[in-house]
Amino acid sequence: MWLNTNPFKKTLQDSLEVRHETDDSIDRLTESPIHSPIGLAEPAPESEYPSDETITQAFSELTAPAAPQLPDVPLKTMAKTFVKHRPWLLLPLLGLFPAIAWTTMPHPMDRTSIDGTSDVAAVSPTLSLTAPGLPVPNRSLSATPLPKVSPLTIAPAPTLTPVDLSKLTPEQKAQNAKAKAIFESTNAPVDAYVEMHVSIGKGSSIAFASTTALNLTDEKGTKLGNLAATQAHTAQFSGGGITIGAQSFPANTFIEPEPGGLLYLNNRPYRGKLLLSSDGSTLHAVNYINLRHYLYSVVASEVSPSWSPEAIKAQAVAARSYALTYYFKPVNSRYHIGSDEYFQVYSGTQREDDRSNQAVDITSGEYVSYKGGVVESLYAASDDIVAEAFAGRGMSQLGAKSLAEKGYKYDQILANYYPTTKVGKIAKDE
Repeated sequence: MWLNTNPFKKTLQDSLEVRHETDDSIDRLTESPIHSPIGLAEPAPESEYPSDETITQAFSELTAPAAPQLPDVPLKTMAKTFVKHRPWLLLPLLGLFPAIAWTTMPHPMDRTSIDGTSDVAAVSPTLSLTAPGLPVPNRSLSATPLPKVSPLTIAPAPTLTPVDLSKLTPEQKAQNAKAKAIFESTNAPVDAYVEMHVSIGKGSSIAFASTTALNLTDEKGTKLGNLAATQAHTAQFSGGGITIGAQSFPANTFIEPEPGGLLYLNNRPYRGKLLLSSDGSTLHAVNYINLRHYLYSVVASEVSPSWSPEAIKAQAVAARSYALTYYFKPVNSRYHIGSDEYFQVYSGTQREDDRSNQAVDITSGEYVSYKGGVVESLYAASDDIVAEAFAGRGMSQLGAKSLAEKGYKYDQILANYYPTTKVGKIAKDE
């Protein structure tokens, strides 16, 4: 830093340049193998050496700042002449200048004073925050204070009050029943994953309705339209397709109510969805319903829900085994099984009962099995009918009721009427 402000800076630089152009003593300096400053040149006669006062005066002149009023040319000339004849005087000065510069610089290590306090604040104002040549903004730097954070509060857990079902309005009870049915159907046992296709009507025209709006789709699931709720609609076959009112639809059209809705066909309510299928001369109505809800209707239609629970369970297993037989070997390509007495009675939801529904769910997935296969578990009302219709190979429903009253379990009742068989069970893939 001292060199940058010293008026002799240019003079010294010029003198260094002149030194390379001086007499033979400088050439001997660069060629001499001796590295000691004493052997740089031939010693001069003692009479030519300057006195101590002369050296002191010369050193003072070199280090003292020059008066600004002195002309540059005489000083420059004097410095060149002096250095030309006394080059060894530059050696101590070359070591002195870095020492002076070092003492004037701020040192990163000197950040703590003797009393232990930091002096960073005193140094930081000398730091430049802008690049050279860029204007310095006329504003002071400031830091945005952090926002105050309020302490975390945890709200108390709400108190849950049980709903009094007896105080629900009829509309609320209906909504609750629909929600319960949807929940049970989505969280059902294995029976809910088997879809039965049951023929529930046929003719030249079919009238139907629904408690909710109806969505119409084709076999690929493409939406074709919709129909209003709580209105009667009539479907007819027309050439190669179906007409509903003034609209035309494909020969195979699916009609599905909104969630929670029921279909009505001939004033009888059904779960699931409806397939209207035309074969060119007859229109068929096929109910697509899961096995669980199908058995809800069948068991309550075939026996009285007031019977002994073991007898109802035996009926549920026999009805499931019979339905699975037609599930794997359908009547035709349009549906698996019929809904009348020729097969087993399916009446939709109007015959369902909680007691028989419970028997269906308790025995979910169970069927009459022979060597791992599904038995077509025939049954009829009495032993006489079984003997006459099935040559004695089937279950008597009244006989099952009597055995249950005597303390037989449902698997024992089934083993009595279907000898050499066991109760098998289907299961969901996990």
